[in-house]
Amino acid sequence: MTSAVPTRVRVDACPGALQTHAAADGGLARVRVPGGALSAAQLRVLATAARELGNGHLELTSRGNVQLRGLPAGAEVELGARLAGAGLLPSATHERVRNVLASTLSGRADGGHLDVRPWTRAFDAGLCTDPALAELPGRFLATLDDGRGDVTGLGGDVGLLALSPDTVALILGGTDSGLRAHPDDAVALALAAARAFLAERAAQGSTAWRLTELADGPARVAARLTRQNGHFGVRGDVPVAPVTGPVGAVPQHDGRTALIGVVPLGRLSADQADLLAGLTAEVQLTAWRSVVVPDLAEDAVDDAAVDLFRTGMAFDETSPWLRVTTCAGRPGCAKSLADVRADATAAVRSGALPADGARQHWAGCERRCGRPQGGVVDVVATSSGYRVEED
Repeated sequence: MTSAVPTRVRVDACPGALQTHAAADGGLARVRVPGGALSAAQLRVLATAARELGNGHLELTSRGNVQLRGLPAGAEVELGARLAGAGLLPSATHERVRNVLASTLSGRADGGHLDVRPWTRAFDAGLCTDPALAELPGRFLATLDDGRGDVTGLGGDVGLLALSPDTVALILGGTDSGLRAHPDDAVALALAAARAFLAERAAQGSTAWRLTELADGPARVAARLTRQNGHFGVRGDVPVAPVTGPVGAVPQHDGRTALIGVVPLGRLSADQADLLAGLTAEVQLTAWRSVVVPDLAEDAVDDAAVDLFRTGMAFDETSPWLRVTTCAGRPGCAKSLADVRADATAAVRSGALPADGARQHWAGCERRCGRPQGGVVDVVATSSGYRVEED
């Protein structure tokens, strides 16, 4: 059945590092981090920028990106220069469209068929060197899944899912397109799919921000690709992403250990960022607002965990911080009716969360910004308090 083509009245104003959003507490900049991969040096640059230009914190997003808040007018110029110097801004024209999620610990730990880190680098490079792809909406998302199924179900527009060490499925709008590629050709197919989205959007006269907003988007984009360079395999079920990512100590293939900590409400202080940068050569940010500290020697794991735990990070899979998210709330958002971060924090610390283990998303208004995928209990601020809505 053909779905109606939505009409986007608003221009896509998704914030970036250079095109900031004017929030109630100052400018908001969003720095894209493809695959969530940050070197220690890059993390230090972000921490310093948060201290000197923003409010002293970095916000982790559900796409593995980073936000800085509280920026004064004009600070995006200085921020852009710092990011470019750190290699975090490879293309000023494409910086808002570099939304790429990659499997956590791919290539380092069990669970996948192959290492998607080379895909991440190649996809980002191909994206930035194609002038046409600068026209992608700021909400367009690519997912690169090594076969463990952790990011495929997170609502990507274009995705790659390894089915075996030598076969990759193309995912379009969360569904299996039937198109297959060898791992060496998979990135080229994903980039072709992004171009096909733009071509189909133009053909429909659409203003869609996401592939599923097009009329029969996945099928029509797949048809374009099939006519160009593809062949169909057998369609399969797309894995459903876990509601929370891994947490705690994870053994690596090389005998070292990766430590994964959840950042409560995704709010990382500049001091925490500096501490993380001192522990390892690189970190990976995840879709679950956690941070992976890989490549730790066995005798360094406990000390690192204790140091990070003292700053508020959680490493226990039963921690309530794994199942609570919020929007920005007051004072950052003028539309919010409450300081939801403070209220959610008080609920966690008082043990007031329900004992059934359900996830909660606290929102300052009916827009429910930042609501995660999957089953969630909504705690929505109203003029007379909070309203709880079961999923």
